[in-house]
Amino acid sequence: MQRYFWLALLFFVNVEQLSAQQDTVVIEKKPKQSLFKKAIIPTTFILSGIILNNTQTEKDWQKDIRNKVGNDYENSIDDYLQYVPHVQVYIGDIVGIKAKNHWFDQTKNIFISSVLTGIVIQSFKRGVGKERPDASNNHSFPSGHTATAFTGATVLYYEYKDTSPVYAYSGYLFATATGGLRVINNKHWVSDVLAGAGVAMLATALVYHIEPLKNWNPFKKTKNLTFSPMINGYDVTFVATLKF
Repeated sequence: MQRYFWLALLFFVNVEQLSAQQDTVVIEKKPKQSLFKKAIIPTTFILSGIILNNTQTEKDWQKDIRNKVGNDYENSIDDYLQYVPHVQVYIGDIVGIKAKNHWFDQTKNIFISSVLTGIVIQSFKRGVGKERPDASNNHSFPSGHTATAFTGATVLYYEYKDTSPVYAYSGYLFATATGGLRVINNKHWVSDVLAGAGVAMLATALVYHIEPLKNWNPFKKTKNLTFSPMINGYDVTFVATLKF
């Protein structure tokens, strides 16, 4: 199954790379969208998760899903899939797709969004104390894997939405797959996934709206130098790429 997800990623990259080579993209400066509009979808996800939380409905859904895939089904691909949208951000830079920000600013936004999201997610996990479907612990709500994936997907969206919409939205495909697999693997309930996605999207939207540390970029003049993450098992390293 891992092969199919990586093939899908390569498909999106190749399509957008060809588009970038054939067309000269001109980015028009658009008025900044209000934070209220940016918050509508994430807030809807969060409220839906809260409303669905611990209901008989989601328990029935979980039971039906596990009965269909098999009660002993387990697949660890979601441990890796959650990072794919993050990788996509840097792949876009490497193949020449025009992004909103310099790679250092992208990294800065990913870091700040991840920290903000992590604080909220971990606070809820410990405050709510919801048991996981597999009864492994009481840190089910919200889903951390889903939040990680949607953080990367939302950064990808804001970076490329004006130049490569297909590529910008593609991160949400992998993020959604991550959330779905968390439910299928019996690690999370549906409400956990909805809340995790909403928190990540809202936190990242806030970061892009406020743009903290906007003027701090010691690598601004090194446009030919990029850093991209490489995932090997559970280890994440960064590789520098210099274009001559």
